[in-house]
Amino acid sequence: MTQNGWTRSASTIAEVAHAAGVSRATVSRVMNGRSTVDPELAARVREVAEQLHYRPSNTARSLSLGRTNTVAVVVPDLANPMFQQVLRGVASAAAEEGYRVLVADTAEHAADEERIALDARMRCDALVLVSPRMPEQTLRALLPEIRPVVVVNRAADGTTPTLAIDYAAGIDQIVEHLTGLGHRHLLYLAGPTDSASHGARLDALRVAAARREDVRLSERPAGSSVESGYAAAQDVLASRATAVVAYNDLVAFGLLARLNELGVAVPGDVSITGFDDIELARFATPSLTTATVPQAELGRQAWAHLRSLVGGEALDPTPPLIEPVLAVRASSGPVPPAARLGRRAASDPVEPEVPELTAAAWAADQGAYLLSGVADGAGGTTAVPLARYMSGERLPRVHAPRPYLHPVHSAAGTALTETSPVDHRHHYGVSMAVPVVNGTNYWGGRTFLRDEGPTLLPNHGRQVSAGTRLDDDGATLVDEIEWRDERDRPLLAEDRRLSAAPLADGRGYVLRWSSVLHASHGALRIESPGTNGRPNAGYGGIFWRLPSADVTTVLGAGLVGEEAVHGSLSPWLAFVQRREGATTTVLLVQDPAHLRPWFARVAEYVGAGPALAWDTVVDVAEGDRLDVGLAAVVVDRALGADEAGRLAAQAWG
Repeated sequence: MTQNGWTRSASTIAEVAHAAGVSRATVSRVMNGRSTVDPELAARVREVAEQLHYRPSNTARSLSLGRTNTVAVVVPDLANPMFQQVLRGVASAAAEEGYRVLVADTAEHAADEERIALDARMRCDALVLVSPRMPEQTLRALLPEIRPVVVVNRAADGTTPTLAIDYAAGIDQIVEHLTGLGHRHLLYLAGPTDSASHGARLDALRVAAARREDVRLSERPAGSSVESGYAAAQDVLASRATAVVAYNDLVAFGLLARLNELGVAVPGDVSITGFDDIELARFATPSLTTATVPQAELGRQAWAHLRSLVGGEALDPTPPLIEPVLAVRASSGPVPPAARLGRRAASDPVEPEVPELTAAAWAADQGAYLLSGVADGAGGTTAVPLARYMSGERLPRVHAPRPYLHPVHSAAGTALTETSPVDHRHHYGVSMAVPVVNGTNYWGGRTFLRDEGPTLLPNHGRQVSAGTRLDDDGATLVDEIEWRDERDRPLLAEDRRLSAAPLADGRGYVLRWSSVLHASHGALRIESPGTNGRPNAGYGGIFWRLPSADVTTVLGAGLVGEEAVHGSLSPWLAFVQRREGATTTVLLVQDPAHLRPWFARVAEYVGAGPALAWDTVVDVAEGDRLDVGLAAVVVDRALGADEAGRLAAQAWG
């Protein structure tokens, strides 16, 4: 029908009453589901209402009944799948009893929660507060004003029905799992400071760690989002923790994504766990180990308590805690093995003789050349693997792929190189690594930008072996390498030669690396963080990354300690390392024709190399060359400064 030109799609209650021959009150009782109307009469009213397309006014119905049949759910962040599932549980259970659900998202703004909760309560019959962030005093003052209300994820007040997770039980399961895998240094990526669940998880972690004398717990601020986990990656690597307990699964997702970009293996290099077990956790790469919280069931329980309150029933305000169940997946694994591969037991004899060194043929199954020593002992002639030369072609592009030596061993079998360690994933044994050549990063990882600091840029080049072979002497590896820029265009050519020889006294050996960089494709400009404004960070050139030891001492000519050696023009540098009763020294000796400042580290990690561009840019004209050389004397004993100086003088002989 039409009225004043307007089309009306439904009839009024008066028209239904007239057509059915009953009063308006009878129509109201029928449409509100009252059982006091005769069934036949009620059926006639519903039939007429359907014919006339009558729909009762929700507002009028609410005024009549004194309720809205609507409840509200207030959450701190609707983007969090955890809260989505709780909401889904409330909504599905409420719908079964004819209730609708309103949603209010406070966007993690604790200061707005009180006002939003009050506004929501004015529009509905009851309220569910999920993980409220407001201070305890504010929450306790608010609850009497918004009843009936059920609280999820806060401490119970003894009056308001409160559903809570047994975070201590969940954390205990995580810690037990990680320590069972051998992890002794755990890092907690903390949630929002005003989150009660964060506080509960942190307290439980501290208690769990305190119960285990050999477990160390570190803490880093993060947040509750994927972005916060992504941003925390550098802190995770800097901590050197072997396992991370993330505040929730979203934080763990962000961390997984960033570590994947940086080439960090999970769980090979570091294990990661989350909390909540949201739907996507098992689809992460790798799948996420996490504590499972029954989120949708939590929502259904919240509704059950709320429905009882609305019906006037008395409830236990402190129902039993809900205990999580650990879901073990692929993101957690055994603690990364020590880098000392192939090292003999400390009780084995050291200082073995190395009378002959050879460069073995290409080992196709290993993708590397093998540099070996041959020693005569009581059991006959024994091959001692000393070094392996890897092509590096399988390195992640973000690590600036390049050929490198790893592992390098002493004659006693102590490993003296580390590859892709957790603290600097782009360090690879002994390699030619230069931060910037004509704008391309051949160091790997982040590029230092003036006024911006370290920044991950897509400017990583690669060094490609064009033909590795043995020289005529049978003891020298020759590699012809093409350096390509980030667009895979040739930038320079390198002639590289690696050789080794036993020391005169047979108590160690010397490994020599000589490279000639040819500016055959145009002029070269070599830079470093030091030339770009970062003090004392002029690294770049032949760089040797060593594993850590129980004690490491660094010496130079008349110098002792990292601070004295770093930046010096000493002709040699010696790392004296003691581990489990055995002592090994790696004596790095510069090519005497080209002395350069040392970049040396001991406290943060152990590594060193002569710097091509310490604090001054190095320019190589087109057609010119740049010579780079380093020798390493390796002995299974401690060296004093005097003996180190004598051996250094022989290294390039």
